[in-house]
Amino acid sequence: MSLTPAQEALILATVPILREGGEALTRHFYSLMFRNHPEVRSYFNASHQKDGRQPRALANAVLAYAENIRNPSVLGPAIRMIVHKHASLDIRPEHYPIVGSSLLEAMAEVLGDAFTPELRAAWEAAYWQLANLLIGEEEKVYADHASRPGGWRGTRTFQVVARIRESSVITSFLLAPVDGRPVLDHVPGQFIGLTARVDGELVRRNYSLSNAPNGRTYRISVKREPEGVMSRHLHDHLTPGHEVELSCPTGAFTLDDAETPVNLITAGVGITPAMAMIEAYAGRRPIRFIHAAISRDHHAFRSRTDALAHAHEDIQTFYLYEDRIEGDEAHAEGRLQVHHLRQTLIADAPCYFLGPVPFMRSVRNQLEALGVPSEQQHFEFFGPADALD
Repeated sequence: MSLTPAQEALILATVPILREGGEALTRHFYSLMFRNHPEVRSYFNASHQKDGRQPRALANAVLAYAENIRNPSVLGPAIRMIVHKHASLDIRPEHYPIVGSSLLEAMAEVLGDAFTPELRAAWEAAYWQLANLLIGEEEKVYADHASRPGGWRGTRTFQVVARIRESSVITSFLLAPVDGRPVLDHVPGQFIGLTARVDGELVRRNYSLSNAPNGRTYRISVKREPEGVMSRHLHDHLTPGHEVELSCPTGAFTLDDAETPVNLITAGVGITPAMAMIEAYAGRRPIRFIHAAISRDHHAFRSRTDALAHAHEDIQTFYLYEDRIEGDEAHAEGRLQVHHLRQTLIADAPCYFLGPVPFMRSVRNQLEALGVPSEQQHFEFFGPADALD
């Protein structure tokens, strides 16, 4: 279903409404969808619904699509990110009619008489234009996964073979396939989708892989969140022998295969994809690793990164603790500031950063202040995408 010029004009005419009331619309959309189709609840993080991140992210996405309805190609990077997230959750073509009908119903109820039959037809065409694009791109990902050595389609049963305490709040789970066959080699920085039954209900979450690819196992390193349904379940109940379902690794927060230098800047559990990168590229390229944590007790993988830096002179570390105490052996105390980056970054090397949204926003501003070009700045979100500007 393609849009006519008249329909594109109608979509553009709704942009002011979406700017003003987009979040109210998307909150109503989720309410309607979960009420009418409770079977899709497991695909969404209830915490992100509660704190408003999911409705806000969707509102921004709908607005961006409407603003660029005549030139959707500019949304290419955002669409690729959505495809990777959907593939990790095993989103299928049969899910799209549920989302589409719920979105149109929400628009009708929120906009009232302003949602004319002509506007409804325009938004229905716009929705399916995007949905069919996503369905096609996701099928390419699924087919590619299934065709590669160690790959599969859908989900595959894994069991916990080891559990390692990395810090006071982060625990690693080493996962191996129950069928004993090889696993698809991931690209450092990618994530997997994990499905488990929690209190009788299916829950799906994405987790970055924290180990280098080895063809046999995957490692996820999970922070225990007080309100996190899945994280509390994993920390409290997942021990060696327990089984979970995994999707194939996916994601675009990855380094190229060149031997050029790279800066990795992380905070808290944002260290997880960086660990996969450091382990995989140690000895192959210069790495400057900057990590911020509350304290030594909260710093995961400290011994491992120290050992890698000791073994490879092209790896240099810089640790910053907000509440440093005697014996913590950090390079600095407090929060990451622009002068820390000025002193430690490898000049003219790309910067990959990940952590809590306020941390990433601060890093983005600091890199801008240092004149680091936007094309050398790379970041990813745990959960829904937030604006860093």
